[in-house]
Amino acid sequence: MAGTGAHPLARAEHFIWLTARVLEQRRFAHRFLDGDPDPVETALTAYRNEDGGYAHALEPDLRGPVSQPLHTAHALGVLDSIGRCEGLRAERICRYLSDVSTKEGALPALLPLQRGYPAAPFVPLVDDPPAELLATGPIVGLLHRNEVWHAWLFRATDFCWSAVDALEQSHPYEIEAAIAFLDGAPDRTRAERAADRLGRLVRGQRLAVLDPARRAEYPVAPGYAPGEHHFPHDYARTPGSLARRWFTDEELERSLDHLAAEQQEDGGWPVNWRQWAPGTALEGRPLVTLRALETLRSYGRPLG
Repeated sequence: MAGTGAHPLARAEHFIWLTARVLEQRRFAHRFLDGDPDPVETALTAYRNEDGGYAHALEPDLRGPVSQPLHTAHALGVLDSIGRCEGLRAERICRYLSDVSTKEGALPALLPLQRGYPAAPFVPLVDDPPAELLATGPIVGLLHRNEVWHAWLFRATDFCWSAVDALEQSHPYEIEAAIAFLDGAPDRTRAERAADRLGRLVRGQRLAVLDPARRAEYPVAPGYAPGEHHFPHDYARTPGSLARRWFTDEELERSLDHLAAEQQEDGGWPVNWRQWAPGTALEGRPLVTLRALETLRSYGRPLG
């Protein structure tokens, strides 16, 4: 068992064993300790409902037993990380996505079924929720990247293109959803053009902190928590992302230095979004820690 050693990975391992849910423990073991993927999928299955969607606070800011698109996007990310976003698994999920889509064939952020169960106050609950790029983009991009073909994807892809093309004023999470779509979109020429435009938008609207030492000078998006800034590494999670072109080498290195320095004394990384219930911070930190480790490793940063 790892102690609180000096190396970032050893410290993170101690934090994961100390605080994480079984799913995040299994994911850490698979990604960083050469663990088998089967236990990851077994742990994920506990969150799946009979309708093919996922629930039970898989996405910590939504509690309760009802399936939601944001939970399902989270589940797809887990399956993608173990190379199992395919076949019957993908078919079952796409069938659920078809069932809960709006008339545009895309996904709302939160279905009204959530009413009566706890949810983060910054996720609006309405009776007839609109389709949103925030919910649809990451799922469509991931399915395309895994070469999944399903009838649901046709209209959902068209919706994402229209939403991306219409972006003029935006906020960091919506831009992250857009780039997640563009990184997987089959039309690479169109995706590169759209990403170039979004990069100019991000820089023009100062949606990325380009110098962490001066982050107090950058605006925080309306509705975000105080200090809920986003950095180049939040957009360009891997060197292969189209968002990598938005930033100079120096800007990205500063961003990664900042990310590495954010590791806390207990070995985990902090959450910077608004906290509204005790459990969400406890469950969110291991997720953020896994993402930080993945990002640093993808850029070749030493983890020990």
